[in-house]
Amino acid sequence: MASIRRRKAADSSTKEEEEKEIEEKEEDKDDKNKKNKKKKEEPSTGKDKKAKEKWSCVDSCCWLIGCICTIWWFLLFLFKAMPASFPQYVTEAITGPLPDPPGIKLRKEGLRAVHPVVFVPGIVTGGLELWEGHQCADGLFRKRLWGGTFGEVYKRPLCWVEHMSLDNETGLDPPGVRVRSVSGLVAADYFAPGYFVWAVLIANLARVGYEEKNMYMAAYDWRLSFQNTEVRDQTLSRIKSNIELMVTTNGGKKAVIIPHSMGVLYFLHFLKWVEAPAPMGGGGGSDWCSKHIKAVVNIGGPFLGVPKAVAGLFSAEAKDIAVARAIAPGFLDNDIFRLQTLQHVMKMTRTWDSTMSMIPKGGDTIWGGLDWSPEEGYSPGRKKQRNNDTQFSQSKNANYGRIISFGKDIAEAPSSEIEMIDFRGAFKGQNVANTTCRDLWTEYHDMGIGGIRAVADHKVYTAGSIMDLLYFVAPKMMTRGSAHFSYGIADNLDDPKYSHYKYWSNPLETKLPNAPDMEIFSLYGVGIPTERAYIYELSPSAECLIPFQINTSANGEDEDSCLKDGVYSIDGDETVPVLSSGYMCARGWRGKTRFNPSGIKTYVREYDHSPPSNLLEGRGTQSGAHVDIMGNFALIEDVLRIAAGAKGEDLGGDQLISYYNLAYYLSAECRLGPKRSVDLARKGNHIVFGRVF
Repeated sequence: MASIRRRKAADSSTKEEEEKEIEEKEEDKDDKNKKNKKKKEEPSTGKDKKAKEKWSCVDSCCWLIGCICTIWWFLLFLFKAMPASFPQYVTEAITGPLPDPPGIKLRKEGLRAVHPVVFVPGIVTGGLELWEGHQCADGLFRKRLWGGTFGEVYKRPLCWVEHMSLDNETGLDPPGVRVRSVSGLVAADYFAPGYFVWAVLIANLARVGYEEKNMYMAAYDWRLSFQNTEVRDQTLSRIKSNIELMVTTNGGKKAVIIPHSMGVLYFLHFLKWVEAPAPMGGGGGSDWCSKHIKAVVNIGGPFLGVPKAVAGLFSAEAKDIAVARAIAPGFLDNDIFRLQTLQHVMKMTRTWDSTMSMIPKGGDTIWGGLDWSPEEGYSPGRKKQRNNDTQFSQSKNANYGRIISFGKDIAEAPSSEIEMIDFRGAFKGQNVANTTCRDLWTEYHDMGIGGIRAVADHKVYTAGSIMDLLYFVAPKMMTRGSAHFSYGIADNLDDPKYSHYKYWSNPLETKLPNAPDMEIFSLYGVGIPTERAYIYELSPSAECLIPFQINTSANGEDEDSCLKDGVYSIDGDETVPVLSSGYMCARGWRGKTRFNPSGIKTYVREYDHSPPSNLLEGRGTQSGAHVDIMGNFALIEDVLRIAAGAKGEDLGGDQLISYYNLAYYLSAECRLGPKRSVDLARKGNHIVFGRVF
């Protein structure tokens, strides 16, 4: 019994040992699994680590660009593949049925082509192509340097700037370079792919029967002074001949002329040129306009100039460029692919004499002085209330007459507290050697530190002193410009000096032609903040940089302020203030005046800006912006009716929307002529001029 018990005890002990071994083996397996798992979680070393380090930010950038390009091409494929009516279908699903384009609508009403139409494009919207160039421009014969894709700007920027510049002494072609305007309707139908200028208007005219035989694009080299387009290219003579031919081949029907932007000033110059005797003029005689022109339909015309031109000539910037400069400091000033961007832009654009045609005209009489301006009381936050003058509140400290002020405190201070130091007699001396500026030399380098300081110490400039300022900072440019343009108000229009071509594009120094049956329209947008005055500051480190820049940190105290990013804004079409686009047709030429001795009828048609409701609408069919208004359905309908024979009275006469436009006409009358009473009628949201006695 004892031996049996011993065996059982031994058996149980061996069983316990076996169980122990099994447990130990399982524990060993768990440990190995844990170690393997830990190894997997640990960062790779050796070859794995090196492989991971090869992926850099360059790889990330390339991957990102690849994704963007792939998505872009995919979306482009979908856009090309989808039916042309799809965007309209989606838009109508969101906003409801869209109205017919004006051409289709008026064709249904029975309207057909009657008068031949001539388009006169403005500055920068017409294409320019190369006919002769330097070695760097090989392969570009008759390729567009301006307009289209602008591909050469990126491929060879310095070569492009060289060929787009004019001679700084003559204002004509530099030696060995010939750049000319593109001809035909394609010269200005699109500025760039997808960005229309005249294309929408041309398409709607075509819907009522127009084609190239009764439409003509009066393209010209918009860089040249107006008279030099005739000297170099005989452009004015070709416009005269084409109008005569179109009138003859269309059964004696007079032409309807449609200028846009600076083209308004260019055609105003033409009206005097065509009457003037040769060789200065076209020799058409005093009745040429009466025989050949039915109406002049001006769109977005800067009749009295634009403050934006002053900023462009003074510092090669306006609001958009100034803001970009503030967002990316130094980007526009430093070398980009060995190109000092803004300085090269200034050097190039200061050879374009046409830009000087848009310097404000009429001085302080039109644009205001140190303590007053015709737009006093304007407040951008009161746009919706502008038909009720009792609800306007004056914008605090907005002195629009001070076109340039050095500092916000100067812009807002009473004139009695501003101590101005005359800059005109200041000593000029050259800056540092030209080699430090990479051979880029502007007229600012001839001013020296003393001259630059003198400009800033004068503190404030109105339209009356802007000319002296520009003569001081850019004497070569202004010497050329003063031979072609004038900016005053004529005391006696019968003075023989006003027969010179330099006065012909200034409506305040010339008479309209003797054509009592002709009509003149001024069509433009309103309701968009438009540049009117600027706050400047000295640029830091101005040895090679442009020494003055807009102070983008200057802002108004509240959201209703007209001061934003260093720019005072007023009502207009984003480029041309209302008082420049509207005054002449509503007042200066209204009735028989010294500027309009034959009593040509004039009309003002304003179009309130309404942005597109969704992206599929593109730039909108109710836009009042300076270029986008060319696609405004209401404006296009007015133009088509005039081309089909309608008169201003058939359109309903004047259509004035901007309150301050009217206020200006009334307040300025006492400065330009005898005060007259005006009979006003209010119709809905429009203020309509009645008879002027």
